[in-house]
Amino acid sequence: MIFSMLAFAAMNFVVKYLDDYSAWQIAFFRAAGTLFITIPLIIRKRISIWGNEKKLLITRAIVGTTSLLLYFLAIKIMPLGTCVTFRYMSPIFAALFALWILREKIMHVQWLFFLTSMFGVVLIKGFDPSLSMLGLTFAIVSGALSGLVVVIIRKIGDRDDPIVIVNYFMMVCTIVGLIGSFNTWLQPVGIDWIILGFLGFLGFLGQYFMTIAAQMETIDIVAPMKYIEIPFTILIGMTFFGETYGWISVIGFIFIITGLIANVIYKSKLAKI
Repeated sequence: MIFSMLAFAAMNFVVKYLDDYSAWQIAFFRAAGTLFITIPLIIRKRISIWGNEKKLLITRAIVGTTSLLLYFLAIKIMPLGTCVTFRYMSPIFAALFALWILREKIMHVQWLFFLTSMFGVVLIKGFDPSLSMLGLTFAIVSGALSGLVVVIIRKIGDRDDPIVIVNYFMMVCTIVGLIGSFNTWLQPVGIDWIILGFLGFLGFLGQYFMTIAAQMETIDIVAPMKYIEIPFTILIGMTFFGETYGWISVIGFIFIITGLIANVIYKSKLAKI
């Protein structure tokens, strides 16, 4: 999961950097670039491109595409650190979806850990007067759908190869992104071609490692681990885009990390019983 978060943090930087391009076009290049990796891998493995759990694969692709587009739209509106932080409502939604769909049990004390982390999220950016409500809505809905994606992947389990799951997502996202770019297409020039192509590679690494983690672990471990992306992305925002954070933000980070570590330690102890 850590490798996934590093890749996604780097992808956040690229999306923010490519400010002139629409969210639709960035989603198209992000997905199309990944297809150049996933399709050859599927052919090499000699597995069906259509997979086994077709309904779940299509659902995961549609939900994931919607989440990704909303996230990219939010990045266009809000500071990078703000957008990523609010998107991390996803573990709460993931836990709720897991209770409903997978019937996975979440212990009461683990809800306290979740709330501790989420209080940190609110503390960091909850009092930002420059916060865009539209961007906030995009980020939170994206987070909710991201939580649902994790649950759907868990539902698929090991009945489909991670490459097939990612490939479905990228095929749908490529089509939707291309259609949405018709009226806003900006022809890339020079180094932008390389950057846009690299976006697909980073996206593939992030999705692949996240899919493996989701298949191997339960929701209450995988979902909170996504918080690891926050410090990486906020550091990127501070270094390259001039974003600043005060002492309240530092306290918020402490709450987030405390909740995360407490949940992991508690879960590991339960596994030993």
